[in-house]
Amino acid sequence: MTEESSLSVSEAFDLLLAGNQRFVNGAQQHPNQDAARRAETAPGQRPFAVLFGCSDSRLAAEIIFDRGLGDLFVVRTAGHVVGPEVLGSIEYGVSVLECPLVVVLGHDSCGAVAATRAALTDGVAATGYVRDVIERVTPSVLAARAAGLTLDEDVVDEHIRHTTGLLLDRSRLLADRIATGQTAVVGMSYRLAIGSAHLVTAHGLPAEPTSPLTA
Repeated sequence: MTEESSLSVSEAFDLLLAGNQRFVNGAQQHPNQDAARRAETAPGQRPFAVLFGCSDSRLAAEIIFDRGLGDLFVVRTAGHVVGPEVLGSIEYGVSVLECPLVVVLGHDSCGAVAATRAALTDGVAATGYVRDVIERVTPSVLAARAAGLTLDEDVVDEHIRHTTGLLLDRSRLLADRIATGQTAVVGMSYRLAIGSAHLVTAHGLPAEPTSPLTA
């Protein structure tokens, strides 16, 4: 349907990085955001990436990656915690919409990670369903502790790695498509103050990319 429909894994990843670089530089092109694109995508969608990110209001995928209508299939939960609905949505994006790229997007100053660290330190349990979010983030925080990681960004990166690994462990479809070179699953961390997204972990990219945004 569009030029993005048949992108390779590497091309999809490069397209995403290029959009983020424009956002960081304040040189956004705002592609695919006009009436023509709206009409073009009305009959159907062929996004080039599944974006599974945190629900944080500062993490709007189409803005920070400078994309538009029909480009990204977005799934978001607080702390990018994984449940059956998330797995089903991601598998839909990959198997039905044929997205070659899945991105797990975390960020610094993540409230879910901070709340989990506080709960483990203070022993005070959250109430309601927030407790479920904290319970799902807890393995990541414990793994970071075991590795001696104390800085916020290091703990966030560990949570991104844990989430990415969880997707591959639980979804046979994703694991199989990575093995055949059809799909890549990457974890990225977004920095709120400067707007950059850097690579944390990757499964299925043909070669380790060197991002100009990696710190």
